[in-house]
Amino acid sequence: MTRVYVHDVAVRDGFQIEPAFVPTDVKIALIDELSATGLAKIEATAFVSPKAVPNLRDAEAVMRGIRRVPSVIYSALVPNAKGAERAVACEVDEINLMVSASETHNRANVNRTTEQSLSGFRDVMSIVHGTGVAMNGSISTTFGCPFEGSIPETRVFHCVERYLKLGMDGITLADTTGMAHPKQVRELTRAVLARFPTAEITLHFHNTRGMGLANVLAGLEAGVVRYDGSLGGLGGCPFAPGATGNICTEDLVHMLEAMGFHTGVELDKLLVAARRLPDIVGHDLPGQIAKAGKITDLHDAGVPKTPIS
Repeated sequence: MTRVYVHDVAVRDGFQIEPAFVPTDVKIALIDELSATGLAKIEATAFVSPKAVPNLRDAEAVMRGIRRVPSVIYSALVPNAKGAERAVACEVDEINLMVSASETHNRANVNRTTEQSLSGFRDVMSIVHGTGVAMNGSISTTFGCPFEGSIPETRVFHCVERYLKLGMDGITLADTTGMAHPKQVRELTRAVLARFPTAEITLHFHNTRGMGLANVLAGLEAGVVRYDGSLGGLGGCPFAPGATGNICTEDLVHMLEAMGFHTGVELDKLLVAARRLPDIVGHDLPGQIAKAGKITDLHDAGVPKTPIS
């Protein structure tokens, strides 16, 4: 049975664009609840400017307040050296860096060229070196940009190569704007794995155009066994017009387990957390399994047990 590693990014990627501040104790309680489900990784927060992302202004309090489960990797997004110093001080397990393969998207996101962002990550690596903190490099708009359209394969290769030379432990190929389709995912992912066979690849999909889980199947065919999801399907890219949330973690786990993959995740516990999430954010969420139930949930048909003559 193939092991597939499921990561949840709701508390960072999801909460960061919510209009109302999610209280710190609520974030901590949700992370602790997710930690008990068997997820391989939880992206807990981002050490970014409070002015830029007000909903994550409590990054230190969140990281220091959660109960650490040894089997779970607690990750945090970091944009620069200052963020890295804050993250290391909070003893995160992993720092996640992000650059866009698209120049236009990178400028919209961080007001830097792609090359400026990659060069700036050297300062981050010098801070992290020797601390034992793992490093992951994410590449946004890998599968398309709403401003530039298709991204050349060579552009993606360049970003992966630069990350690996910096010393990244893992690489995430992110469909930040929900433009990926299964054929593209299968072909590009195979090409990346062929060119960088030792790279530990994670795939990050959005369900903007309804192809999120289909793209996971294409990634599995290509040989990738690590996937990001967001509880309830929460999230979306603020710099992508019309973008909706990430693929839903509980829907992802449900599909994988139904197909015979082993995720190590207790789906029933995950569903309890997912069904409480709309009350936390104050609106409905696109996740399906929390509403419809698992395919193994059977119901009384209402048929009399003895035939009526």
